[in-house]
Amino acid sequence: MVNREFFQALDELERGGKVSKQLLIESLEAGLASAYKKEYGESREITVRLNEEKQSIKVYAHRLVVAEVEDEESQISLEDAREIKPSYKEGDVVIEDITPKEFSRIAAQTAKQVIMQRINDARKEYVLSEMSERQGEILNAVVRRKEGTTVYVEISGSQMEGVMMQNDQVRGETYNIGDVIKVYIKKIRDSRGTAQVVVSRSSAGFVRRLFEMEVPEIKAGLVKIMSIAREGGFRTKIAVYSEDPNVDAVGACIGNKGVRVNAVVAELAGEKVDVIEWCADPIEYIARALSPATVLMVSINEEEKHASVVVPDEKLSLAIGRSGQNARLAAKLTGWKIDVKSYSSVVTASADGAEEAGEGADA
Repeated sequence: MVNREFFQALDELERGGKVSKQLLIESLEAGLASAYKKEYGESREITVRLNEEKQSIKVYAHRLVVAEVEDEESQISLEDAREIKPSYKEGDVVIEDITPKEFSRIAAQTAKQVIMQRINDARKEYVLSEMSERQGEILNAVVRRKEGTTVYVEISGSQMEGVMMQNDQVRGETYNIGDVIKVYIKKIRDSRGTAQVVVSRSSAGFVRRLFEMEVPEIKAGLVKIMSIAREGGFRTKIAVYSEDPNVDAVGACIGNKGVRVNAVVAELAGEKVDVIEWCADPIEYIARALSPATVLMVSINEEEKHASVVVPDEKLSLAIGRSGQNARLAAKLTGWKIDVKSYSSVVTASADGAEEAGEGADA
C-alpha cells in the first residue's frame, strides 16, 4: 500500500484546499479504518496509520491482555500474548499488523465518503473562522458560474465560493463568467451543513465600505456615517457628520471637484449618490434628506414620528422622485414617515378649511 503519488496528492490538497495535511491524514486514517471494518466484518478495534516518511499505510488490530478472555475480538489471554512477546503483562495492548494487500473498490468508496466529510467539515470551520473575520469588508471576486438568477463567485486570495442572490445584485448590472468584481461580504450562513459566504453589491453596507475606502477622514474617525438608505442601481442617500467644527463632513465625502464621490459612483455604475449632513434636529434633517429638492416647511408629530413636508409646486416631482423613490429613501434614511405635499395644495386645503369654518360660524 505504498504510494508516493498518494502523499504528493495530500500536499496538493493542503495547498489548494486550505486544509492542513495533518487533518487530511487523520481523516484518511479514520476513513480507511471504517472501510476496513466494513469490508472484512472486523469487530476488533482498528487503527490505520499513514507514515509519510516511509510512504506507507498500515492497518493494526488491538487486543487487551487479560487473565481470562471474555471477548475474543477485543481481548487476548496472557498466555497467548506471551507467545507473541514474553514481556507482555495484564493490561497491555497487543497490536497486530493486519494490513491487507489491497482494499477493494467498496472499501475505497467508503473511505472516500468519510474523508470528504472530514474535509468538508474542515472547510466549513475555515470559512466560519477566516471569512467571519472579513465580514463587512469589500473583496475582489471572479464570477465562476451562474445558476438561474444566482451568481457564484470565487473570492480572490481565499478560493472560497461566494453566492450572490438576485436581491444582492444591482439591477441593470450584467455578470459574465470570468468578470472580476468587487463584492461585499454580507454574512456567513450555514446551508445544508456547509458554511456559505453570502456576498452583495446592492446592500447599503457596500456603499458604506466604499466611502470608508475613499475618504480618509472617515477611516480616521473625523467623519462618521450616521445612516445610509439605498436602492441598488438607482439611488443612495448617505448622512454624514463630524463633531469637529473645522471639518466639513459633506465636503470630505465629495472631495475636491467631486473626485471621492465620483470614485464611489463609478464603482456603482453611475448610481446617484446624495451626500447630506446629518442633524440632530429632525425638522432640519428631514428637509436635508429630501435633497436635491427644495423644502419650504416641515411639521412633525414626534409621537407618531410622522412628518408633513411642503415643497414648491415645481419641485414636487423631484421631492417625491420616480415611483416615490426619493421620498422613500428619505424616510428610510431618517426613520420618519414623510408625507410630501405641494405648496398650492396646502394653500388650497387651508382656504377650503377657512371657508368651511366661516360657513359654520354663519350658521
